[in-house]
Amino acid sequence: MNDSLFNLSGRTALVTGGSRGLGEAMARGLADAGAEVVIASRHEDALRTAVAGIRKATGARVEYVVADMTRRQDVRRLAEDAVAALGKIDILVNNAGTNCPQPIDQVRDEDWDRLVELNVTSCMALTRALVPGMKERRWGRVIHISSIMGLASREERNIYSATKSALIGLAQASAIDVGRFGVTVNCLAPGPFATELPLSLLTEEQMEAFGQRTALGRWGQPDELIGPVLLLASDAGSYITGTVLVVDGGVLCRAF
Repeated sequence: MNDSLFNLSGRTALVTGGSRGLGEAMARGLADAGAEVVIASRHEDALRTAVAGIRKATGARVEYVVADMTRRQDVRRLAEDAVAALGKIDILVNNAGTNCPQPIDQVRDEDWDRLVELNVTSCMALTRALVPGMKERRWGRVIHISSIMGLASREERNIYSATKSALIGLAQASAIDVGRFGVTVNCLAPGPFATELPLSLLTEEQMEAFGQRTALGRWGQPDELIGPVLLLASDAGSYITGTVLVVDGGVLCRAF
């Protein structure tokens, strides 16, 4: 295998929601492959801890920007600050997002608006801000972190599934817009990964049951998303665009 296909030396990346969980793992993986990385989240203490850990593990240049992705002005500033920090952004990983389970007849307007802003609008706005530079350099990677909940769903996941499905449509349209400039746009759709978000929403019994629904019989670990993100972020994935890479341990292969 040609390892240089996955080498990101000379590339720069921005990972939102990069201070913990899947975001931290992906940022670490990109840094370990040679990229210089900016991570962003709302909490500076968590960002400092994550940056220190990634630097220690990889020896790469890693910076951070504090930003609330539900605030349009913060998203605009994040794009500017990330470019100022590293000179350019070649790889954008739109990972920041959250869930708020509610039955359809109990969806609150304020929760709908907040999740749409965070899970969808911030991804569009960052892509809109950073794609011009990618087009000019004739190389770029945009990776939206969707979910298997964007392809199938379960009770009370109305807002989350709607927003994660929207990212798939956004990626497909954007891929057509920017493909001739050497820029790819894709979605990763993780399944059950053992991170803080599901651990905070599910009981121990629910966790066990959901893990058993996978073909592998277990939850994924955050580091198991590093390979997929490197594929889409590197030259190894140069002919992959406008699609969804499902990383779910085999949840969606079950009919019942």
